Amino acid sequence: MHKILVIKFGGTSVGSAEAMQQVVSQIQIARQKWSQLVVVISAVSGVTDLLLSGARLASLGDEEGAYKVAHELDAKHRRIICELLQSTKEKQFVESRLDTHIQEFRSLCHAIYVLGEASPRALDAVSSLGERISVHILAARLRETHCDARSVLSSTLIRTDSYFQAANPDMDMTRELSRTHLLPMLEQQIVPIVTGFIGSTESGAITTLGRGGSDYSAGILAVALEASELWICTDVDGVMTTDPRIASNAKTLGTIAHNEIVELASAGAQVVHPKAIGVVMNHNIDLWIRNTFNPEGSATQVLPVIDVSTTQKRRAKAVTAVRSQSLIMLEGRGMLGVQGIAARTFDAAARVSANVTLIAQTSSEQSILFAVPSIVASKVVLELEREFYREFEWNDIEAVKVQDNVVIVTVIGSGLFATSEFVGRLFTALGEKNVDVLSISQGTTGGSISVVVSKADTENSVRAIHELIVGMA
Repeated sequence: MHKILVIKFGGTSVGSAEAMQQVVSQIQIARQKWSQLVVVISAVSGVTDLLLSGARLASLGDEEGAYKVAHELDAKHRRIICELLQSTKEKQFVESRLDTHIQEFRSLCHAIYVLGEASPRALDAVSSLGERISVHILAARLRETHCDARSVLSSTLIRTDSYFQAANPDMDMTRELSRTHLLPMLEQQIVPIVTGFIGSTESGAITTLGRGGSDYSAGILAVALEASELWICTDVDGVMTTDPRIASNAKTLGTIAHNEIVELASAGAQVVHPKAIGVVMNHNIDLWIRNTFNPEGSATQVLPVIDVSTTQKRRAKAVTAVRSQSLIMLEGRGMLGVQGIAARTFDAAARVSANVTLIAQTSSEQSILFAVPSIVASKVVLELEREFYREFEWNDIEAVKVQDNVVIVTVIGSGLFATSEFVGRLFTALGEKNVDVLSISQGTTGGSISVVVSKADTENSVRAIHELIVGMA
């Protein structure tokens, strides 16, 4: 059986004609070493947001605004086609596909305008269009360079449930569909260019796997095809110790464990979707994070969970920051010993689709503190006031307090809390920079420590922790 490589390229990797040409070069290099290659790509950078903005305008009754978005989408892709493709035949073919999908977008926006709302199912149909356009452009350019490439809709490969906008794959059916459709192509040396992000229900309705879902798609296909390696190609040199725009001495990690990169991704680092890690971690697939624009540069290999039984393996790896957060505190003496307060609190947050990014609770149970993105903080407060209106009347709960403009700074590393030396040095380093720590939280696996600081202290906090990491490496 031939070895299979799955490569995923993100939105910035296909964000322009120049970027797409770099992807073509990467694919041609990979083909020299791999006889069977599957490529998964995202929409052109910025396109998914544009598509959703058009749907939102239509739902608000602004059909003309939605049609202006359609014009912008058409121009954006047509510019790439004009700059990238050379063959008249390929240009005409891809432009006809573009015309079809832009008209589909206009029709969907009209339906949303008439209904006055955009259902999750409609939003999936709309947001899938970006990938459905980009695959045609890349496949056409590959054919021009004498690579037999074919665009493939992942909706024909990945079978999901009906949980629109965050669908879950049926791996048994996906394995059967993927092998049926893709293996014959691979045996004929055809390179499938597959849409990321997209699946479909048993009835054929298009679903999406959630934002960042192209990584997840690539992981799903790698498992379904029993691939030997999966490369996630981004615009940075693998996984870095921190954001190089904050710390100029940031370095690429040669290796990182599955559990560490999941913590890092969950803490806001834009490296790889956590679900992509989850789907491949129990299979014998080598996972690499690489830079599309620096193919000969450093890369990071993702390894199985690291054994932290020895002190040498318990060390910090990276630090990241989640910005634009708000702290919300629910407090009152009447909460002491009352069952269900925490459950009701987080149910209220879930009702307004708030992603809770950090949780802390006092041992006396007189307060619950948690963080949410600032954009939804006011909605969460209103929902909490509705949920606990009786408790407010009885003075069991005294207040809901909000602190805006905070940042969650998280340091990642296997077994951090097993190393008391590091914890002490962490807070000493922050204290020396006069950083006020507003809250602290520990990851459930002991592989991360998060501190909440004010927005003004973000860069000082990250630099202080990063210097500690570099010094202990």
